[in-house]
Amino acid sequence: MGEVLAGKATLVIGGGGGGIGRAVTRAVAAAGSAVAVADIARGRAEEAAAEARAAGVKAIALAGDVRSRAQIDRLVSEAASELGALDVLVTVVGGQLAFVPAAQIHDITDDDWDLVFDVNLRYVARAVRAALHVFLEQGTGGTIVSVGSITGSAGSPTQAAYGAAKAGLSSLARSVAAEYSRDGIRMNVVSCGPVATPVAEAAQAHAELDWIPMGRAGSTNEIADAVVFLASTLSSYISGQSLVLDGGATAIGPFPTR
Repeated sequence: MGEVLAGKATLVIGGGGGGIGRAVTRAVAAAGSAVAVADIARGRAEEAAAEARAAGVKAIALAGDVRSRAQIDRLVSEAASELGALDVLVTVVGGQLAFVPAAQIHDITDDDWDLVFDVNLRYVARAVRAALHVFLEQGTGGTIVSVGSITGSAGSPTQAAYGAAKAGLSSLARSVAAEYSRDGIRMNVVSCGPVATPVAEAAQAHAELDWIPMGRAGSTNEIADAVVFLASTLSSYISGQSLVLDGGATAIGPFPTR
């Protein structure tokens, strides 16, 4: 795709140092963007930032817990300050099985439901609000891309909290598009099927992928390429949409229920 993000400044928040976030950090750097990498583990953020600098762009590492509103505000503020601007926000971290056990709706606890919403939707809304303030103050527009899931567009047996949170993510993107498009601000979602990351593979160690027409999980690089597309002017007339990357799974349905 070339340096389609040349001259831009990107914050990759929520797991920016590992898995999909690491791949996104590499991809936006290769596309020419300066990048701030935010991860709960500073070591991972430092490693990802070092890879980005090797691509010839400015890159900084930030550490913070996205479950904290104050830390999200700090991360967005520091990214904009250290990079000199903020043009792109990418939110990454999410999931259910890596955080709480699978459970039917009548068995899931309030604490587990709240945690799933914290790491899939609530932190995204907070990061988006913080970025919107920066974008509006700069007056030069901005782009938001969130990593979502096909689970948000179908019933989600034993993962109802995850599905509900991801459905909310797509709704949030539509609302941002409706409210801020005239300010040059766009938001879209990359709606993923299974992705081959260490965390996902550990959580779904015995899962069969025969239900996916392509017969495999997606790669983190495939997700990262889609993020760069939605973050750049290659998608300048797209906002409020969910781009599905699932190997053809939703073309046939239904998803496996266990």
